[in-house]
Amino acid sequence: MINIAGVVSIVLFYLLILVVGIWAGRKKQSGNDSEEEVMLAGRSIGLFVGIFTMTATWVGGGYINGTAEAIYTSGLVWCQAPFGYALSLVFGGIFFANPMRKQGYITMLDPLQDSFGERMGGLLFLPALCGEVFWAAGILAALGATLSVIIDMDHRTSVILSSGIAIFYTLFGGLYSVAYTDVIQLFCIFIGLWMCIPFAWTNEHVRSLSDMDVDWIGHVEPKQRWFYIDYGLLLVFGGIPWQVYFQRVLSSKTAGRAQLLSYVAAAGCILMAIPPVLIGAIAKATPWNETAYKGPYPLTVDETSMILPMVLQYLTPDFVSFFGLGAVSAAVMSSADSSVLSAASMFARNVYKLIFRQKASEMEIIWVMRVSIIIVGILATIMALTIPSIYGLWSMCSDLVYVILFPQLLMVVHFKKHCNTYGSLAAYIVALFIRLSGGEAILGLPALIHYPGYDEETNTQLFPFRTMAMLISLITLIYVSWWTKMMFESGRLPPSYDYFRCVVNIPEDVQRVGDPAESGEQLSVMAGPLARSYGAATMAGKDERNGRINPALESDDDLPVAEAKRMNQQTAQAQVQKMLDTATGKTTTGGGGGQSGQSMAMPTPEQDNTAF
Repeated sequence: MINIAGVVSIVLFYLLILVVGIWAGRKKQSGNDSEEEVMLAGRSIGLFVGIFTMTATWVGGGYINGTAEAIYTSGLVWCQAPFGYALSLVFGGIFFANPMRKQGYITMLDPLQDSFGERMGGLLFLPALCGEVFWAAGILAALGATLSVIIDMDHRTSVILSSGIAIFYTLFGGLYSVAYTDVIQLFCIFIGLWMCIPFAWTNEHVRSLSDMDVDWIGHVEPKQRWFYIDYGLLLVFGGIPWQVYFQRVLSSKTAGRAQLLSYVAAAGCILMAIPPVLIGAIAKATPWNETAYKGPYPLTVDETSMILPMVLQYLTPDFVSFFGLGAVSAAVMSSADSSVLSAASMFARNVYKLIFRQKASEMEIIWVMRVSIIIVGILATIMALTIPSIYGLWSMCSDLVYVILFPQLLMVVHFKKHCNTYGSLAAYIVALFIRLSGGEAILGLPALIHYPGYDEETNTQLFPFRTMAMLISLITLIYVSWWTKMMFESGRLPPSYDYFRCVVNIPEDVQRVGDPAESGEQLSVMAGPLARSYGAATMAGKDERNGRINPALESDDDLPVAEAKRMNQQTAQAQVQKMLDTATGKTTTGGGGGQSGQSMAMPTPEQDNTAF
């Protein structure tokens, strides 16, 4: 029978999120539908909202439901994701946030396409897309599980309904709506769960957590140690190359603030994991056959994925569960939009615009992004319906991202002179083969290679083959790049064989992004009246393969408009004066030019490097 109180709570909290999302969407500049405005909120996210939205990078439906599920099924020691993703934010802040924000990129794939070409960047989009779809699917599955408990609706129906709501909401909000709803989301989770914990803990059916029969800590078998380490490294470094993270980094006002937000969000991840950890422990100490729960006991996989809403529903009073379940359901719904927006943004900019339609208008890109939101939402719904375990789905998110994207992003951000498109393609193929050869029981993918320690009973690779795949991919990228560069530059291979045009057969109009400026917040590349018209869309031709597209050459939002106009006019006047002097045959001497010599001089490097 449908729970009327549960329906009312969902409606109220959904309306709260929707109203906040619509209000936040109105903060977008009227008539400004540019990529930066929609995808990065005009790079104007402040400190307070930034802390919440950066924390919400990982804290959402999959996070809280998956953590509680892991505590119930395996114990605290196996609940690595909260700690792993917190460390990923720390390392992301140390090594990636500052240089990426200084370059002024719009998406995570921009530096990859700048170094390897737009077509290789399109290939690297695939693992990023898979990661975002898996993550969105985990969120939708969590939302469906919550609704099935609250209003007694079939799980499949709940997932389809939830995805429809999330897609509808995402279509009407850019990053402004995502960021401001994140604030409401985290408040809902924190207050809702902490309100329910005392009532659940003191429920008459819950045994003491110190009871010897209640093992909510868990343990690691000696044969599982390498698997445990492999999984931990996957979460830490596989949690970095995500558009949902760099979406927040690149929307920060300054590079320094992007780093600060990463560190604060790491602490927020640990703090927000405490309530679901306690709820999972409480569920472990509960004999469910003695409560109002009427399902199978011991709990099956289908029930354990709903362990958090079950605790709120059966172990707390109605008025408490009314708030707790409604708040949690609204929170997981609002976290779906950022993942779907991330995948749609990468497709619209890095695939559609930079590969197929270089001269597409801003409005066309925005509409492509909206269609992409619907497609990504459908893919995520299919995944949510076909994979039973939320935590398994959650952990699978980082696999392909870890073995393929992390080595390549590391190289293009810090060692871009030591890699090229040939190495990137070879590393991609090697990493993909090794990862797929290891199999994946959750997806029903059999293992082609049984690495040492393979568990035949559970079909589990205990060997750290994911980390091995990542390291081999990194070595392949470096070696193949060095070898091809050596072969072409030494003349052993003719320039005509440089098919990707990235070693010696480089087009003359290549524009590359240099190292980040030490004192500036965003790398400046051009000056003068043409600066505004220069960009990936306007400079691209039909036969680009490597380096022709420079995603970082965008307008500097940190520069005041008046100051930008003044400096632009100064540079333009200097260039016009130089052209006039050249036409009249005037020259400037080293020390005797005086006033006239200064007027005919070339712009200073500081002037010439100002981006508008």
